Amino acid sequence: MRLGDKKIVVTGGASGIGGATAICCAREGAQVAVVDLDREGVEDTVRVIEEAGGSAQGFGVDVQEESQVRSLFEEIGGALGHVDSVIHAAGILEGALVPVDVFEEFTWDRVIDINLKGSFLVSKYSVPLLEKAGQGVLVLIASGAGVKGGSSSVAYGSSKGGVHGLSLVLAAQLADRNIRVHGVCPGGIETPLKMRVVQKQADASGRSVDQMAAGLGDPKGVGQILSFLVSDEADYVRGTIFTR
Repeated sequence: MRLGDKKIVVTGGASGIGGATAICCAREGAQVAVVDLDREGVEDTVRVIEEAGGSAQGFGVDVQEESQVRSLFEEIGGALGHVDSVIHAAGILEGALVPVDVFEEFTWDRVIDINLKGSFLVSKYSVPLLEKAGQGVLVLIASGAGVKGGSSSVAYGSSKGGVHGLSLVLAAQLADRNIRVHGVCPGGIETPLKMRVVQKQADASGRSVDQMAAGLGDPKGVGQILSFLVSDEADYVRGTIFTR
């Protein structure tokens, strides 16, 4: 299998792109650490993996809290010795459809802390374990929002633009340590976060949710791309990856 014997950490693994990615990686033979603040969702993902014959362990972590992220990678390092890949998909989307001139500072800070600071903290504490792998891969999930176009939330678009910028900086900084870094920018994907926005848009427009959600992609499609990206077969891939 493509990821046989690989040790892979997936944050945001309780649902959406992170959950689909954890399952895809396990199906390809990886030993997966599933990380999310939603412990029940983590347990569900681990259960799906194990019932299919895969290997997974769950961790409940708030990625905006440095002490928790540090402890996570200390525990993983003690158990596994190294990590071959980290796919950081944890994030939130709040403040959708709120104009900038009435956007609350609390919401701005919360989105930036979880999405952007969380990406920084996961990168900071995973790099030593990725370096031990000899050929590590760090994938940060940004978004088409904030990189190629707008967003329903000024905080979300700004945070994801920042995550993309972080991936570019780290790609150059970590190349000499044999760590390949990618920013991945999904488009419109039918995740729980996205569907909450679709519901608000449907309510505001008078259209049905099904109409508003038409054309959204399946998280599994992105998960399949990500599981390839952390494989040895993707060693020649560089830079930002855009998906539907």
